[in-house]
This record gives sequence, C-alpha cells and structure tokens, in this order.
Amino acid sequence: MSKKQTSAAPRRHYDDQFKADAVQLLENGQRSVPDVAKSLGVSANMLYRWRDLAKADKGQVTNQAELVQLREQLRRTEQERDILKKALSIFSRMT
Repeated sequence: MSKKQTSAAPRRHYDDQFKADAVQLLENGQRSVPDVAKSLGVSANMLYRWRDLAKADKGQVTNQAELVQLREQLRRTEQERDILKKALSIFSRMT
C-alpha cells in the first residue's frame, strides 16, 4: 500500500491591516465581494468572515462606549441623591 501525499497549499496569514482594508473596500459599496476577493487573491468566504467579524467588533466597541456613558450617568445620579439626602437631613433639623 502506498500513501497518497497531498500537497495542499500552506495556509496564508493576513495581518489585521490587510483585513481592515479589504473590509473597507466592501463597505464602500462600489465593488462586489467576488470582485474584491479576486483582486486580493482571497476567497469570497474569507471576505464575508472578515466583514462579519468587523461588524461584531464595532458592536462591541459601541456597547463598551455605552457602558462607560451609563456608568458616568449613574455616578452623577448617585452624587445628586447623596446631596439631596444631606439637604433633607439639614432641613429636617431646622423645623
């Protein structure tokens, strides 16, 4: 018995900037996914995956920004509550 050896092409690794540039070409809306894939020498499926990951990352950044904003709003509201408690305490002693 002889073993068949397949000579699969080695996996190519693309840096984050390359992926971001590829996604940017798609987001411009001027070129189709197959067209961009062919010009960059990558598969269309890979471009779809990069695009989906980029959208997920944007959503995560948006959620983090909203979380920071809500925490700041909570901090201000708690400060206002503490001031009103102190004021209530002061005004109750006056009567």
